Amino acid sequence: MKPRSPAPAIGVIGVGSLGYHHARILSGLADTEMVGLFDVNAERAEHVGRDLAVTAHGSLEALLDQADAVVVAVPTVDHESTSVAALERGIHVLIEKPMAASLEEADRILAAARGTGALVQVGHIERFNSAILAAQPFLEQPLFVESHRLASFVPRSTDIAVVLDLMIHDVDLVQSLVGRPITDVAATGVPVLTSSVDIANARLSFDGGAVANLTASRVSMERMRKIRIFQASGYLSLNLADGTGEFLRLKRDLPFFAEGQERDVESDADLGRIVHRVVLQGRDEEPLAMELVNFRDAVAGHGTPAVSGEEGRSALEVSLLIEERIEAHVVDTRTA
Repeated sequence: MKPRSPAPAIGVIGVGSLGYHHARILSGLADTEMVGLFDVNAERAEHVGRDLAVTAHGSLEALLDQADAVVVAVPTVDHESTSVAALERGIHVLIEKPMAASLEEADRILAAARGTGALVQVGHIERFNSAILAAQPFLEQPLFVESHRLASFVPRSTDIAVVLDLMIHDVDLVQSLVGRPITDVAATGVPVLTSSVDIANARLSFDGGAVANLTASRVSMERMRKIRIFQASGYLSLNLADGTGEFLRLKRDLPFFAEGQERDVESDADLGRIVHRVVLQGRDEEPLAMELVNFRDAVAGHGTPAVSGEEGRSALEVSLLIEERIEAHVVDTRTA
């Protein structure tokens, strides 16, 4: 395993639309030595290297020779081969979601990490959403979670279904929020503009009774990233798109709730009289930057990855199961 240091040497593999931003942030991140980037598209690598004033290496091996850790932002089909190449050298990896294209590939990544003791972090960036972070002090035991992740159509990522493209963000989030094993998965979805499923809905049941209802679409006329969390102590409504939210809880000390108190129908309709509203506003920081700080600190030995390789595998496993349920539904509707 590569030695940990106060200023770990980190590189980026794959500088497409997301990898570019990883490289951009790392090139200016304190206590970090940005040792360059690599992309199979040499022209793209040289362009980004010039733009960010960082080294564009001519081969993957040349970058790995210089790195303590790397960000893997290549297409999903190449996650396993790229990550294993780094891990077998003892180089720590941050892998963009989804962790891999299959559970078998994810398991080989984890096995390579165990073999050298290198770290694996998975890029489920919504863990660093300011609304999620601001909600943490109010989270107790969610009983029902509802999420909507709607996006307009763009050609990127249409080679995979919307579940691995978008819904997997919320699969990871609800698993971390509920913190209990999933006992049942039901799902439905349909292709609309591509040969893959473009809109999907999943219902996840958890040990202990909690339920999550997830909807994801990449063919919507409006963009939305919202999650609502219901628990015994109140209700959280979070807008992940702008990092804001609110927590609503009952004013339990009101005479309204006294035993035997006759309720006034008119006051029943005035929700503001019986509900205390807490406005949630997180830190004004770029989630991707917070994710990379977490990775840097973990590599330097000052913490642990916010999303471990095992958690990334779990989100992938559930997402693939959702896809299986949807595929069965699609087959049923086509043969009906």
